[in-house]
Formats: sequence, C-alpha cells, structure tokens
Amino acid sequence: MKSVLKAAVAGMALAAAGSLANATELRLSHQWSNNDVRHKVAQIVADEVEAANVDLSIKIFGSKSLFKPREQYKPLSRGQLDMTVLPLSYAGGQQPAYNLTLMPGLVKNHDHAARLSDSPFMDALEEKMAEDDVMVLVHGYLAGGFAGKDKCITKPEDVEGLQTRAAGKSFEQMLAGAGASIASMASSEIYNAMQTGVLQAANTSSSSFVSYRIYEQVSCYTPAGDVALWFMYQPLLMNKSTFDGLTEDQQNALRAAAEKAQAYYLEEAKKQDAASAEVFAEAGVEIAEMSAEDFEAWRKLAMETSYKKFVEEVADGQKLLDLALAVE
Repeated sequence: MKSVLKAAVAGMALAAAGSLANATELRLSHQWSNNDVRHKVAQIVADEVEAANVDLSIKIFGSKSLFKPREQYKPLSRGQLDMTVLPLSYAGGQQPAYNLTLMPGLVKNHDHAARLSDSPFMDALEEKMAEDDVMVLVHGYLAGGFAGKDKCITKPEDVEGLQTRAAGKSFEQMLAGAGASIASMASSEIYNAMQTGVLQAANTSSSSFVSYRIYEQVSCYTPAGDVALWFMYQPLLMNKSTFDGLTEDQQNALRAAAEKAQAYYLEEAKKQDAASAEVFAEAGVEIAEMSAEDFEAWRKLAMETSYKKFVEEVADGQKLLDLALAVE
C-alpha cells in the first residue's frame, strides 16, 4: 500500500513539474509609472492572458527598471526581451521609417490616428518591423502638447532661443527650424532637466506630462485640444519568434487580450488631453490654447524642415509619407 501511495505521490509531482515546464513567462519592459495609461494597457494584456489559463504569464518591469527607455527595441528584436510598450520613433536609428510615427501635424485627432493604425501605411511599417523579428500586439497613438518653464508656447516664434526637449527627430528638426536649441532626452528625464535649469520648454504626451509631474516645474501648459500638433505612435510590441513559438491557445489568448487593451487605449487616449489640462490648472499652471492659425504655422514649418528631411534621408520616404497622407 505504501509503495502504491509513494508511486501516486511521485506521479503527481512529475505531472506538476511537467505542467510548470510547459508554463511560459514573458518579460515586458516599459519606462512609465504604474498610474500611466501605457502601463495599464500592458496590465490589461497580462491580466487577460493570466485569466485565459493557458500556462502563459507576463511579468511587467515598469519605470525603466529592466532597460533604459531608448534601449528596448534592440533587445526586443534579438529575443532578449519578449515585449515592450515603446514610442516607436525611439527606434528611428534602427529603422528611419519609424520617425514618421512622430511627424508634426500628420495626425489630426485620435480617430484619425486609429485609422492610420489600420491602413496600408501601418502595413508598410509592420513589414519593416518583421525584418527585425518584431510584431505589433496593441496599436496606440497618444497626443501631447507643450510646456514652458517661464512662458507659454503656442506658435513657432515662442520657442526661439529656448533650450527645448522634443520627442523624436522630426520634432527636433521642426523646433530647430523655429530657432530652438535642442536637448535630446527621454520623457522620464524632463522633470530633472527643468528642475536644474537645463531645459526651458518641452513637448511630450499628455500622459507623460501628468505621470512625470511636470506641472511642478512649469508656469504654462499648452495641451492637445481641437488641434494637436503632437501625436506619437506608442504600441505594445512583441518579439515575433517568441510569439510564433507559443501554442495556438497562448497566441489566441494574447490576441484576445490585445484586442481588449487596444479598445481601452483609444478611449483613454481621448480622455488624457482634457484630464492633463485639469491637473495642470489645479496645480496653478496657466493653460494656453493653440489656435488653428498657430497649428498651420507649425505645419508649414514642418513641411519645410521635418517632412523635407524625412524624404531626403529615407530611401522609400516619399512613398511612406504619401501612404500616411492618403489616410483621411
């Protein structure tokens, strides 16, 4: 009887070990705090996959605890990282075409951004990602605005002579064209740079402005409103080989989770802009508005600087730009 019991216990132990061996844990990295919308998008995917009970779990490493903000795409493409929520233009050095996902004035509003994500333009970008063994799980664009340490920024002449942070090469080119001095850094570094006097103005997403408490360092904020110059594509990406190596049930669970997270992302993105303005106003920061005329002045400058440079520097740049501009 004892030997039968021992054999049964041993069998159960082997079965448990086998099921643990089949369980897969994926590592997801991002640079934001837990209250940021991009973390919440990642958390939805992790929670939904866990609930699907397919021996798959996702461990999230937020607040740049695993990789530095701009150093996540390479390890992702090499399979050293499974997933990341990343502003795609951060990887513009690896794939210059990605700089088009942060092009001034290219996206009109959040619904237009969603149409861009489901267009031949995005198909062309995803082909480039596939070359790097990367795929998109969750599409998402966030809008943003400007903040000034000592003054309001609504039109090009407002940044002349200011040390300014812009996310992405295309915005840097446009702001330099307006006479700003450019300081390149991740959005997580804006607070300290303003606190120490290194930076006098910045643009980033509404979400980052709030989650990094930039309202503690500025006197004026120009949020995304009826017109938003600043839209940035910030998807949840996955290593393609890692995805392909999962079971069909695990892949289906990830796809279903991604669909739910993407719907949430779009709705939250729409809320972020007004919510950020409220937070800044409550903190005693002046709120400025960009007019349609201001927007057109910026876009005219962008066409002479960012758009022109992009077409010159990227082999299929004109084709990609035309694909983006074709989305109504």
